[in-house]
Amino acid sequence: MLTYHFKSGGDPLYIQLYQAIKSDILSGTLAPGEALPGKRPFAKQLGVSVSTVENAYGQLMAEGYITSMPRRGFYVAEVKTLPQTPEAVPARHEPDPVLASLHTVLSQRHWFADFQSNQTDPASFPFTLWAKLTREVLNDDQVALMTNPPAGGTMALRTAIADHLRDFRGLVVAPEQIIVGAGTEYLYTLLIQLLGFDRIYAVESPGYRKILQVYQAHRLRTAKIALDHQGLRPDLLEDSGASVVHITPSHHFPTGITMPIARRYEMLGWANRSADRIIIEDDYDSEFRMTGRPLPPLAAIDMTGRVIYMNTFTKSLASTIRVSYMVLPPALTAAFYRKLRFYACTVSTFEQAALSRFISEGHYEKHINRMRQAYRRRRDAILKAIGASEMAAVASIGEENAGLHFVLTLRTKKRDADIVRDAAKRGIRVAPLEDAGAHRFLINYSSIPESVIPEAVRRLSEAVTA
Repeated sequence: MLTYHFKSGGDPLYIQLYQAIKSDILSGTLAPGEALPGKRPFAKQLGVSVSTVENAYGQLMAEGYITSMPRRGFYVAEVKTLPQTPEAVPARHEPDPVLASLHTVLSQRHWFADFQSNQTDPASFPFTLWAKLTREVLNDDQVALMTNPPAGGTMALRTAIADHLRDFRGLVVAPEQIIVGAGTEYLYTLLIQLLGFDRIYAVESPGYRKILQVYQAHRLRTAKIALDHQGLRPDLLEDSGASVVHITPSHHFPTGITMPIARRYEMLGWANRSADRIIIEDDYDSEFRMTGRPLPPLAAIDMTGRVIYMNTFTKSLASTIRVSYMVLPPALTAAFYRKLRFYACTVSTFEQAALSRFISEGHYEKHINRMRQAYRRRRDAILKAIGASEMAAVASIGEENAGLHFVLTLRTKKRDADIVRDAAKRGIRVAPLEDAGAHRFLINYSSIPESVIPEAVRRLSEAVTA
């Protein structure tokens, strides 16, 4: 029976428990794959609160010492320790400066809580159901699995997506208008080739940095368009000379602004004032509006074929499932197949088959509803913890009712860089928004386990008020 003793007056109990379990894992007392006790019986056995065990397990998971399997529990991970004897240490060489710099970029730290990451919590993925569907695909769709799909993707997946868009986003399109690709970055490159290199491409400022990086990597002329409280400003867009604009009206990244319907019609008005203007609408996490009904996408109220609709499954399923899609207006659909049909679809037929079943059999809708409730609980837990923390007196929350992040604004004389540094010392990763001086921080909660939220906010509060 696993048991530990705690010292009074020392570190918090969850820290003592975390350190004791970690020590047993490193020493081999707890072997890889060994099951840990459930949180409630373990808490009762040790005579501590359930939250103490939750926080200890949360820290161990964050650092990679244990793993969690849905509905099965917690297990010791495979941990390789460093060599202990001088003989086992290789001779020291001066590091190559380029490789050292690359290592710094690629290395990943284990955070207690990462409020900057947009990854999803592994525990939320429906592994059991996905395994069942993949087995069915292997048994039932063997001929289709060995058939190369058209450039836009398999018709089964595009039909499933079209049905989903009609039922849940009010967007009526033909499956042929849908182009499936391995991530939105790949789809951007297709759009650049489709729309042309001689245009000015406008982006939101601040905005999702990777979009601008993709455009600049293709040596396109770009324009950064400022926002107001309703989103991107059409007057500045008009003055920029741009003929293509990339926007996130349902939930702007990073400010969280939801573009109201009046501004959406202004954007359509801009597009219709010239025959060559196009709006790229990125609807990346519209499934997770926490209150009220979501506003219709621009593409659903576009009557003249000026809006390209884009979405992804990386937010709703998993950040590692690189399946995205775009919906082209009819004229651009025809142009795509004239110019770019030689491209092979970059998503495997096997993955498309499993995903199409997941959607068409109703599992995706149920998953979205379940995840929306789970994310709402996480958001509410963070807001409650902030309200009860020492930083509550200097903190305000904005744009928390849509998507998987909100904005934390702090009234403080402390520099943003110092807050980021002090939070990092406590195992918390946060990032300020680009508008320097406003003390605004992005709080992304998609990857934060609910069990660690109280301690994570306490540590962040310490960093803010220290």
